[in-house]
Amino acid sequence: MTHDPNSQFAPSWLVTLDAEGVSGRDQRLRAFARLWRMFMRTRVFIAAVLLALQVFVVATHSGGPSWLVLVCALHLTATLAVLMWLRPVEQGRPLRMQWQWLTTIGVDVVVFALLEYFQQGGISYIPLFALPVLMAAILGPLVLALATAASITLYLLGEAALSAPLLSEVSTARFLQSGLTGTGFFIVALLAYQLAQRLAREEALAQSSQAAARTQAQVNELIIESLSEGVLVVDMHGVVRNANPAAQSMLLGDRYPGSAKLLLSAREGWEGLAHLVDKSFALGQALESEVRIEIDELTAHKLFARTQLTTAQGGRHAGLCVLFLEDLREVEARVRTEKLASMGRMSAAVAHEIRNPLSAITQANALLDEEVLEPGQKRLTRMIEQNAQRLARIVDDILNVARAQPSQGEELVPSLPLDQTLRQITHEWSKQNQAQGVLGVHPHAPGLHVHFDPEHLRRLLINLLDNALRHTSGAPSSIRVITQPSGGDRTRLSVWSHGPALEASVLKHLFEPFFSSESRSSGLGLYICRELCERYGAQIAYQRSRLDQQEGNEFYVLMPAASGRSPLQQSLSIPPGDSVPGATRAPQDSKPPPMTTIF
Repeated sequence: MTHDPNSQFAPSWLVTLDAEGVSGRDQRLRAFARLWRMFMRTRVFIAAVLLALQVFVVATHSGGPSWLVLVCALHLTATLAVLMWLRPVEQGRPLRMQWQWLTTIGVDVVVFALLEYFQQGGISYIPLFALPVLMAAILGPLVLALATAASITLYLLGEAALSAPLLSEVSTARFLQSGLTGTGFFIVALLAYQLAQRLAREEALAQSSQAAARTQAQVNELIIESLSEGVLVVDMHGVVRNANPAAQSMLLGDRYPGSAKLLLSAREGWEGLAHLVDKSFALGQALESEVRIEIDELTAHKLFARTQLTTAQGGRHAGLCVLFLEDLREVEARVRTEKLASMGRMSAAVAHEIRNPLSAITQANALLDEEVLEPGQKRLTRMIEQNAQRLARIVDDILNVARAQPSQGEELVPSLPLDQTLRQITHEWSKQNQAQGVLGVHPHAPGLHVHFDPEHLRRLLINLLDNALRHTSGAPSSIRVITQPSGGDRTRLSVWSHGPALEASVLKHLFEPFFSSESRSSGLGLYICRELCERYGAQIAYQRSRLDQQEGNEFYVLMPAASGRSPLQQSLSIPPGDSVPGATRAPQDSKPPPMTTIF
């Protein structure tokens, strides 16, 4: 015999087990065990009362055989044994279930039947039969409940037949009373089973809804905690009920109390938030405003705050105010990024349009320079030539931003000897910029090759040299180009220049496009260097370092050494020992400077 949860013959507590998960099934089994223990305790209590009653009857000689005391004592012992040593029958154990119900319901029916048959003195034990009927209906299948009611009805009819002659008035009345009592037990069995089944379904539905609500609450909590936007929950009295990590960092940083409640109006520097919340409650609508939060005497944040009101029960008054906070610095940064992107697209289009007339101006100026002879006119043509070249470099920088994007043929990048290529590029650059005495080249990576397009490596190195020339002191050997191995599979190329340290405002935007500390620069040189390095799996960084007992600015590139793998594969195999420290420091002369900030 097996129990089908969708069948009317299954136990009422078992109806919805298959529709639940493992945790739901465990909860249902625990609930069934509690209900089973309650019935077993009830049986013990009734057995104790019956034993006391029989002892009283025998002691007062008011009727009934004395051996009924022994029956009641054995019944009490059996109920105690079942309560202490037996456990509820699990699902799928029909044989054990039949045996356990015979030792509980069957014993109760037999004992109550004996007491009813041999009772004297007008005591009726028929109402006690309701206990086994209810146990069978609530804890067992419907078939067991109906069988229990049927056995009790048959006993009552048999007892009525034996108590009086057939077809007499007493016999007819006893038969009618027994039949009505049996009918009542059938009705009790059906109603109890249906009620238990309904309660089981409602409990399962409630548990399922509760589990779904807990899951949704956890999802909402994770989303709110991971938001970069601050979220505060404030009541009508200005007490902060809850705050996500972003809001805590915006308001108090690491000093935000974890358990204590905060009052907006009681915190100095939070008057703007308190006023916005009070106004939102007073008007009953959502508001937004820019507020200033003073963290301490030296630190203040400007925030963009928005309020949303929740509705209390009944919908009459607002319950809580949800305050959304955004750091205006982040908002301005996003706007600036969008502007940079749009400016880049526009600048590339303009650069294409400028290139053709610029070529015409350059050619016309060259022809004009051949015709003029006066020194004043020569100075004018040279001025036109210099500014045309400067404008051409700006156009090239803008167009190179787009050209630095990865191509589909990246796996065909050639392997270049770094030192040999470095000597050639630096020689051409020093002749063009008349920097033979300023530039010093120190190649220390003989035989090492790198995966780099020759033109891209030339553009990377020239941009770094141009940047170093603009910030160097101009002393002999004030610019140094150094190559050396770095680890087992990387090569280090550094461009060092003697000069003052870069300002903090410049360091913050060092590799951003269109940012420059000089009005005559396009601000694209270092940005193009970073784009080229990322394309070939290299890393570029800046630090303040010392060389030959002189402080200077150093831009260095860590390149994957050439091997049989593609540049993208090499970029993913950085040894853990070459991690990035968090602070800039000046290294010793004999060791290469470590990486500090990677963009």
